[in-house]
Amino acid sequence: MPANPPLDADTILAATEEALRRHGPAKATVLDVARALGVSHTAVYRHFPSKTALREAVTRRWLSHDRDTLAAIAGDTELPPPQRLRAWLAAVLAAKKAKVRDDPELYAAYGILAAEHSSVAADHVADLLGQLRAILADGIAGGAFQSCDPAEAAHTVFDATTRFHHPAHASEWETPGIEAQLDTMCTLLLNGLEKRTDGSVPVVVTRE
Repeated sequence: MPANPPLDADTILAATEEALRRHGPAKATVLDVARALGVSHTAVYRHFPSKTALREAVTRRWLSHDRDTLAAIAGDTELPPPQRLRAWLAAVLAAKKAKVRDDPELYAAYGILAAEHSSVAADHVADLLGQLRAILADGIAGGAFQSCDPAEAAHTVFDATTRFHHPAHASEWETPGIEAQLDTMCTLLLNGLEKRTDGSVPVVVTRE
């Protein structure tokens, strides 16, 4: 009989994803993962010291699947910043919708972590804010957007579009016309960000 393959973090995370899909985030346990791998739960704990650490690791890996796509849009300097901002926000909504539709159990696990103020949820938001900040900084430097603090503006845009990316609003993402609603919000945000050339006073983008 061939020997079992070496137990490593990636193997454990793949088995954890399947356990979450099979049992759901509320019922999946480290023992379920160990049984699927044919090892003791102690072997799993050698790589991940707790159930929370394991769930955070698998959620972090799952979230990273879309990161490169979003980062590529944020860094596409061939696309003018206003169009880039619109495309990026649309891509975020599309990615979130796909995760809920195609992997509801893992999305539910992420929702639990977000509610628990887990570091993985905080890191995910920080990464998205960093991408937004880069788009806005390019727009400010190139004269497409009014002069403002890009970090503050990123928070404002992110907060204004909460309905289109926060797990609490996941049930709304299949609402007919949701993409058009996001597009309308983008138009309003871009109007506020636009650098004025007619002498009018620009809208100052700040957080409350």
